[in-house]
Amino acid sequence: MSKAQSNLHRSALADWWEGTRRTDIWWTLAWFDIVLRYRRSMLGPLWLTLSMGAMIGGMGPLYSSLFGTELSQFFPYLALGIIFWGFFSSMVADSCNAFINSANYLKQGYFPITLFVWRSLARNIIQFGHQIVLYVPVALWAGISLSWSSLLFIPAFLLLLINAHALGVLLGLVCTRFRDVTQIVTSVMQMLMFLTPVFWQPSNLPSRAQYILWNPFAQMLDLLRSPLMGGAASLHSWLGILGWTVASLVVSSLLFVKYRRRVVYWL
Repeated sequence: MSKAQSNLHRSALADWWEGTRRTDIWWTLAWFDIVLRYRRSMLGPLWLTLSMGAMIGGMGPLYSSLFGTELSQFFPYLALGIIFWGFFSSMVADSCNAFINSANYLKQGYFPITLFVWRSLARNIIQFGHQIVLYVPVALWAGISLSWSSLLFIPAFLLLLINAHALGVLLGLVCTRFRDVTQIVTSVMQMLMFLTPVFWQPSNLPSRAQYILWNPFAQMLDLLRSPLMGGAASLHSWLGILGWTVASLVVSSLLFVKYRRRVVYWL
């Protein structure tokens, strides 16, 4: 039996692990994606930082005056909201095309499909690294003092990566089989941006609209943003994201076990 044939008969867990452990492949592919995207550009990926910085700098004073909030309090809140939402939306959009954009690799030989989910995730982490640095001058200007509770950002970010990978597998499989789902996901993410406290604060919501905060993106944003603001996320957000994590892992695992070998036929 050839290596390709034996690989196809691996268990789902072995197939997932083979794609996950090859960091040398998916991290290199992600890095080259960034390099090729900004080829012949003088500033390269710094354009990500500059464009995001211009957006934050323009919207901060405007939304602060609209909501009647002190700029020194609202500016870091808005900066983190825009940075993290950009990370969320980019990961979701890339997940829909994770396998479609890797069709040349998948058609030419055997590759574990999780390798390309990690590639998509790594590419977005690199972009996020270029954008999160914008928060440093904002935090220094606003005089935010971090405490030991800021370390909660680490488990929150790990939960984000787990959910991003599970969602990447799920959306990658579904959107490869049904191409129209990509457009649906894009429209839903545009709607969720306004239903998530990116530009507004939960304290501005009337009591009858508090159900909006059950949005998993709102809960994840709370887990990531609160520690960097010198506070701590609510227990509601931790419980909600833990429940969402279990659900996403179960659903993505079931789809991965059943349909992982069909991806190449759907491309």
